Order: sequence, then structure tokens, then C-alpha cells
Amino acid sequence: MIYPKHGIGQIISVDKLTIAGIEASVYKIEITKDKLNLTIPTNQQQHLRPLSSLNQINKALSILKGKAKIKRTMWSRRAAEYEQKINSGDIYQIAEVVRDLNKNTDMPVDQSYSERQLFEKAYDRLLGEVSIVLKISEEEGKARLNKALGKKVVEETSNTPA
Repeated sequence: MIYPKHGIGQIISVDKLTIAGIEASVYKIEITKDKLNLTIPTNQQQHLRPLSSLNQINKALSILKGKAKIKRTMWSRRAAEYEQKINSGDIYQIAEVVRDLNKNTDMPVDQSYSERQLFEKAYDRLLGEVSIVLKISEEEGKARLNKALGKKVVEETSNTPA
């Protein structure tokens, strides 16, 4: 498993392609969640990283428990910085975005559309890696992330009469 810019993927093959008469070696990468197949030249592997270690996941979860650090700059500038952090692929930077954009509420009116989109993108990336590294289901992963974020866990109750 590897982590390209688009999310968690798996190298399915290393092939040779001829492009404009030049032979190049490429990784074929499958990102199952997004139903995406990537072809990345092997000399561009600096854009790939292995999955995080258990220690890195634990540090990322501890970042979520920290206090949000929100700069007092214009939203457009902060949004660009958040997008850059998400696309960096760095688990700690992604955790910072989740922490900073987290609102301890399920009320969508408390966040703008673009805030919600960035939060969900970062949250999903972090969730995917946490679930795979810890070998737990996505639901268990969500519970771990939400607990670290201090979100209230709402238990579903049955509405069937007794």
C-alpha cells in the first residue's frame, strides 16, 4: 500500500510505456475507494509514500486532540493553505486540517460549504489511512477519529414499541 496525492492506493504493476519514442518505466496504481487508476513514472516516486506506521497514526490522533490553530487571515488564503496541506500527503498536516476545521456539531449551518468540503476531504483521507493501518473497519475508524476530536457519540435508539 502506498499513499499518492489522491489517497491510499496499491501498486498493481510496474510497466514500460513508449511515449513519443521514449521508453519510460511506470507504476500502475489503483485507488479503489475513488475507482481511480493512476500511471506514475517511476522517476516521480517522491510523490508516493508508504502507509504511516502505528506510531505515526497515534501521533496524528494526538494532533486531533489539540487545540485548533486558526490564523486570522482571509478565508481564501487559509483555504489554499488547507488544500496544500491535504495534498501534501503528510499525515500530520492532514490531521492539523481536520483539527482546525472541526466543529463539534453536526449542524451544517456552522460551516460554510467550502469549509465542510475541505474538512470532509481531509477527514476521509485520514480515516482511510487510520482504518488500514489499525486494521479496523471504517466505522471503528470514525469512532476513533471522533473520540480524538472530542465529538459526542450519539447512540442510535430503536423506535419500536415494547
